[in-house]
Amino acid sequence: MIITIYALSLVVLSGLPVVMMIKNLGLFTKATKDPELVQLGSQEQVSVLIPARNEEGSIRAALESVLRYDNPGLEVIVQDDCSEDATAAIVREVAVTDSRVRLIDAIPLPEGWNGKQHACWRLAKAANHSWFLFVDADVRFSEDAIPRMIAEAKKQEVELLSGFPLQEAKTLAEKMLIPLMHFVLLGYLPIEQMRKSRSKGFSAGCGQLMLAQSEAYWRCEGHRAIRASRHDGIKLPRAFRVHDMHTDIFDASDIARCRMYTTCSEVVRGLMKNATEGIASTGRIVPFTILLAGAAVLPIVSFIAVIVFDRNQQSFVYLLLGIASILSFVPRAIVVNRYSQGWLTVVLHPLSVAWFLLIQWKAWFQSRVGKRVLWRGRL
Repeated sequence: MIITIYALSLVVLSGLPVVMMIKNLGLFTKATKDPELVQLGSQEQVSVLIPARNEEGSIRAALESVLRYDNPGLEVIVQDDCSEDATAAIVREVAVTDSRVRLIDAIPLPEGWNGKQHACWRLAKAANHSWFLFVDADVRFSEDAIPRMIAEAKKQEVELLSGFPLQEAKTLAEKMLIPLMHFVLLGYLPIEQMRKSRSKGFSAGCGQLMLAQSEAYWRCEGHRAIRASRHDGIKLPRAFRVHDMHTDIFDASDIARCRMYTTCSEVVRGLMKNATEGIASTGRIVPFTILLAGAAVLPIVSFIAVIVFDRNQQSFVYLLLGIASILSFVPRAIVVNRYSQGWLTVVLHPLSVAWFLLIQWKAWFQSRVGKRVLWRGRL
């Protein structure tokens, strides 16, 4: 009886992200291509704001990508956040050839501030236009990205719009772990309810790409409101929602791409650096472990265990565990099919989720003993 209930629970847990993902795929749409709306978007003035610390390998390509948008209502401001490389020199070199580019130097990081949030706050204070587009230095745009984003924000009537770029992955660690961003987002976030509500509980976004109305940004104090955080993807939308404003997300995979990390070590540390503000927070880590392990790890482990150690088990249990095992691979297959991320990662999905959960628990334990992850030379 107990094993039957357990098998049934795994069917439910593995089926939940399948149902949620199928429903969310129709809601997680790309930015509008409506010619009239995009034309209106192109008439808006926008400040592209790039915080950059030790980005000499990517900042030139980032600027060239943005500057493909040939519009006089564009300004691009980079803060060199105390870089120890040639980041500032490269920005100055580009600024000589394009007057739309401006560099501001960092001041010493004030106590209580995270480096990126402080850089973004100073960038906003230096900006002149009515839209702020915060973008990481490793994001690359298509030529029509900016007007389409503005058009989408105006269409949805939101104060903050966050896009999820196409995530490029080359190493095995990247291919296993980075696509889990979409697995968790589309498998567990009720997008329809998020859009109907302004509750901070539905805060969601991607810190790589965020577009904000400047007036709304100042009203909620923007990055100053989350100054100690490393997780602007969740915390900035929450700051807007606390002030009763609308935020939304969209699929930016056709207008932006990004390779966040390049080595296994970077992937792990990158996932750990802000884990305790998300899944690895004290109130979330146990529920999410049950949800994720029950959806992607335990079904196949249990099915194999029954076959190897309990061959006399009822056929109904075999059936339930078989169904749960099949369902556990479906969400990853959907993500791979949509974003062309490699079918090998579907087979490795249980291992990916198990690895991801171990990273979350490691981050949680380290936070318990007061140890923080060093990122870009800062705690």
